[in-house]
Amino acid sequence: MSVHIDPQIIKQNGKPAFAVIPWNDYQELLHNHIEADDSDVWFPNEVVKANVRGDSLIKAWREYLKLTQSELAAKAGMKQSALARLENNTVNPRKSTLLNLAKAMGISVEQLLD
Repeated sequence: MSVHIDPQIIKQNGKPAFAVIPWNDYQELLHNHIEADDSDVWFPNEVVKANVRGDSLIKAWREYLKLTQSELAAKAGMKQSALARLENNTVNPRKSTLLNLAKAMGISVEQLLD
């Protein structure tokens, strides 16, 4: 978008909560939206550090999100012992398992792939 937009900022409790822009500008933003690709996958610094130390991405994300193995396993519909094996890289996860883990942690599957 080449035009400067002055959005209307709506605050809640003194903090910005919403930005209102003209409809045509919104439509242009939608039209010019670029689909995400692998280069758009982000990782918090703490997850990267843990992965560089040797932790699996599953373990690094779980600890970053402050979940126990039991909590994550329950959310993902699996046994804690199975999650432990995945975190220790003793087994390769199935795609369906990665999908369940990603959903349970609120992240994308791409964020669990090395």
